[in-house]
Amino acid sequence: MTHDHPATLRSDLHLAPMDAGHGPAVLDIYAAGIATGLATFSHEAPTWAEFTSSHLDDHRYVALDDAGTVLGWVAVSPVSGRCVYAGVVELSVYVAPFARGRGVGAALLDGLTTSAQRGGIWTLQSGVFPQNTASLALHSAAGFRVVGTRERLGLMTHGPLAGTWLDVVLLERRL
Repeated sequence: MTHDHPATLRSDLHLAPMDAGHGPAVLDIYAAGIATGLATFSHEAPTWAEFTSSHLDDHRYVALDDAGTVLGWVAVSPVSGRCVYAGVVELSVYVAPFARGRGVGAALLDGLTTSAQRGGIWTLQSGVFPQNTASLALHSAAGFRVVGTRERLGLMTHGPLAGTWLDVVLLERRL
């Protein structure tokens, strides 16, 4: 793993490369996001092995407080195995419920952007449910633009929107 961006963001928040020691907290935060019904079509968090096999090692970070508590995480997955898309990744960013509204998501996206630029990635993309206004605002503030909407992409099978077909707003940031 080549991580050269453990950024210092505020006196009580810093980014660190995600490792197996962070796994339980990362998966708990992911499960909390799933429970909102606004974060993903997934109905349960993956295993740590599934998570690590689907996300690029060099662009996975956690936000930690001074006590080492994981406040949130960001990770990317390749969008395609074709070489012409080698610099295009899809990101996931999740913040623990108790840490929302503290700038954690913004810090994670900032750290990811720096890491991606250094790592030869030229496009970050994300898909967000239109009901997830906090995530849409976060991405907009981080320089992402809406490039389209996939209408009625999937049927929500859990949470408050169970049984509802959902659109997905497609966002990207060119680096």
